[in-house]
Amino acid sequence: MPQSLENHVPAKDDQDDLVFLEEHPAAPATHAPREVWRVMIIDDDEDVHSTTTFALGNLDMQHRPLEFVHAYSAGQAREMLRHEEEIAVILLDVVMEQDDAGLHLVRYIRETLKLADVRIILRTGQPGYAPEIDAIRDYDINDYKTKSELTRIKLFTTVTAAIRSYEQIRKINDSRRGLDRIVHASTELMSLHGVQNFAAGVLTQIAHLLGQETNGVLCVQECPEDGCHELVVMAAAGEYVEHNNTQLTCSTEPRIVTAMEHTLAERRNHYEDDAVTLYFAGKASRAFVAFLHTTRTLTEIEQRLLEVFCSNVAVGLDNVELVSHLHNAAFYDSLSKLPNRTRLVEILDAALSGPGKDDATLSLVDLDHFAETNDALGHQFGDELLVAVAERLQSRLGQHLTVARLGGDIFCVLGDAAQVNPTTILGLFQVPFSIEGQDVQLSATLGLVRLAEHEGTGADALKDADIALKRAKSMQRAGHFYYSRSMGVEIRERVRMMHALRTAFGQNQLFVVYQPQIDLVTRRPVGAEALLRWQTADGKFVSPDKFIPIAEYSGLIIDMGEWVMRTACRELVGLRAAGHDNFTMSINVSQVQFRHPYFLEMLRRALADTGAPPEFVELEITESMAMEEPDLLIKMLAQIKQTGVSIAIDDFGTGFSSLSYLQRLQIDRLKIDRAFVTEITGSARGSSIAEMVIQLGRNLGLAVIAEGVEDERQAQILQSLGCPLAQGFLFARPMTADALNGWLSNDALAGVA
Repeated sequence: MPQSLENHVPAKDDQDDLVFLEEHPAAPATHAPREVWRVMIIDDDEDVHSTTTFALGNLDMQHRPLEFVHAYSAGQAREMLRHEEEIAVILLDVVMEQDDAGLHLVRYIRETLKLADVRIILRTGQPGYAPEIDAIRDYDINDYKTKSELTRIKLFTTVTAAIRSYEQIRKINDSRRGLDRIVHASTELMSLHGVQNFAAGVLTQIAHLLGQETNGVLCVQECPEDGCHELVVMAAAGEYVEHNNTQLTCSTEPRIVTAMEHTLAERRNHYEDDAVTLYFAGKASRAFVAFLHTTRTLTEIEQRLLEVFCSNVAVGLDNVELVSHLHNAAFYDSLSKLPNRTRLVEILDAALSGPGKDDATLSLVDLDHFAETNDALGHQFGDELLVAVAERLQSRLGQHLTVARLGGDIFCVLGDAAQVNPTTILGLFQVPFSIEGQDVQLSATLGLVRLAEHEGTGADALKDADIALKRAKSMQRAGHFYYSRSMGVEIRERVRMMHALRTAFGQNQLFVVYQPQIDLVTRRPVGAEALLRWQTADGKFVSPDKFIPIAEYSGLIIDMGEWVMRTACRELVGLRAAGHDNFTMSINVSQVQFRHPYFLEMLRRALADTGAPPEFVELEITESMAMEEPDLLIKMLAQIKQTGVSIAIDDFGTGFSSLSYLQRLQIDRLKIDRAFVTEITGSARGSSIAEMVIQLGRNLGLAVIAEGVEDERQAQILQSLGCPLAQGFLFARPMTADALNGWLSNDALAGVA
């Protein structure tokens, strides 16, 4: 079959009609070694191939020549398109082997081969076989022309427009793929701990973004404003790996040092044919810069993507230390440096599923009468005493066990039964502790669990140990008690409460109250959190901490949660009708409720039935939910966000395992846990955790609200730290719907006291 034809130039530009060549095709044209636009002609008429190449062959489009690929039947085109690459435009005849062969080929190209970028121009000499309106409506084509109307100029115009469209689509897709890689890279970097690991990850991700081998260095300049030129290598790869943790100088790497100093001086990226130097804006006292070799000149799109990547990484470099602090605060006790409850649960879960379960014992160690010692000698003295206890437990019991502090004066020891036994542990307290030159005699009470006899999670094992501890304390101080299956009182109580809760829900003993959320600057209400309450028939209130876990365990939380959601949405609609337009309703969602397969449908139905505007509805999920099955959570949150509802992470600061996924989670707000708000004025640690959470929210572009604000001092400190919103007893206690309406109309108008 004929190959690409030699270019022919018409005698005059006004020769617009397509001329069919009578002579035989010449040898294939040879183009200069530069990029071309590939145009595929699919037509069973050889003259159409000849006249098309004659009309367009010598023309440049978008600064590139055309290269023609020929197919003379739909079948041949199918086979060729499976292997041909970078086809920009297809000129396709409708009628070939069959009357609609071209139309079937369109579907094959789009649906089977998944070629979405290529532009398809349908051409026909018999328009009756495929009416224009029907073809454009039913088939994914980009233009439809009859052969009689395609003069040379119109053919040039049509193909040029198609190539421009193809070029724009490719640029958009390249940008999208690059941005996807940046999001992936940012997520990978967020999971790295420590500045050195993060810096090495930056080099790796830049190389992946450009499709290159990692070959370069990343440096920090500690004091650029003082004219200091010390470039300390934080990470190195490829031929520069030997420079890791050294100082770069002009004598060792003159080209790199010169390029980096130039980039730092101009505070922008620089691109060369075989290298790129990237600037990462740091804090006032330091700046970061990277130099990487490249095997080619970067495209404009790649340069723009690097600008976006550098902006993201600059924030990450400045906050790696912050994230490390947050991680330590989440999993380790700040006073004793021991694992805290969250970390201990993880260790317990691993132990329960590991081979050492049969020989392991868990022991809670509760210091007797510590509160009296703390009150008598002061909190600083008490803190030093707790540190001394932690050190003795660690140093005297052996290396192959875990010592943790659960809070207050309760420690935990986990390890082999031979080491974790009452005689050994209690014997450690026979010798006084020396604090500030003063001997202090302590005793302890133990609650123990043999893991071989335990069935459940690490959290359950801790609960069982706590039950044993309570039994030991009720019998005698400085003693111990092992948990046994006979201690099932708590389980029986759980079953009793489950039945009572089911009855109460059916008899409308449960109701919703609302706690206002306040703008700390204006002291005006901006929203409310919906809270579930249970008042028994005799007027007593049951704590949510007791009945919510029971509701989750029994599955009743599904119906209860949907009812709360609908009730809160109806109240929101009522408040808006009363004139409170800019008011957000926050609704708590439990983990069991969130994982229900019809939760999304329940949410949509509640919004539709009540008429609540989704942009003023917020769902609160706990941080522990964000820690488990993050990929499933990310998918679910994306679907929820499509409804228009916003997402908040409640009790933020108590888990932090979700930090590595924060950039992937589509959340809107972080809620500082009340424990960290209390610490602002009631702990030696002060506002450190709250401040770090506020800073993290600011860096990630997330709103922040503090809960549990009970005094004006806490509110003022939070405001000074940049926290915009708060809720707590200082402003208002949870109230019924009627009370909230009145409060908003009266008290709130005068400002929250």
